[in-house]
Amino acid sequence: MNLNILGYAIYLLITIFIIVKVGRICYQNGNIYVAQLIPDHMDLCHKINQVLLLGYYLMNIGYCAMTLISWEKIIAFDQLIEVIAFKSAIIIATIALMHYLNIFVLTKYIQKLI
Repeated sequence: MNLNILGYAIYLLITIFIIVKVGRICYQNGNIYVAQLIPDHMDLCHKINQVLLLGYYLMNIGYCAMTLISWEKIIAFDQLIEVIAFKSAIIIATIALMHYLNIFVLTKYIQKLI
């Protein structure tokens, strides 16, 4: 049995679930945050939040797919678990970094406009 194919499937299911769940949470709470940065322009705030969500999905799911080519051959189940855990941790760290980077950029950009 090819453990790489099993690892790819498990990895993609885990990471795409995490990406979609975090994306929904950030999208719902992001409307409030962006509305505080740009008061009296709710339509613009909603559009900015939609663009951020789309970019978030494209960046993270694309990165997950691209990391599959760098996997070494998996020969044992313990190695399978180790690789999935490590690769998933990288995705979670990337999500956190992107979240804080988005907040920083939005805050600095909006402050320049005001």
